[in-house]
Amino acid sequence: MSDSEDIKQLLVEIRDNQRLSLQRQEEHLEIARKQIERSSTQVQESIELQRLAVDRAKSVSRIALPGILICVVLILYLLIRYF
Repeated sequence: MSDSEDIKQLLVEIRDNQRLSLQRQEEHLEIARKQIERSSTQVQESIELQRLAVDRAKSVSRIALPGILICVVLILYLLIRYF
């Protein structure tokens, strides 16, 4: 009878350990899900910031490039006129 009780006790311990293990796995899975959500949010914010930066660079280049071109033309004009 004692072998039977020992086996029963071992099986109960195994069951309890499996339940504990499943509970911990669920906790880790929840942590992983939260990290994935946070990462996804950060990626979306990063994409939005990159688009904003590209738009700003385009608007600056629309103003700066013609200004630079005008300055170069004026410098060439002065060089030709006075030399």
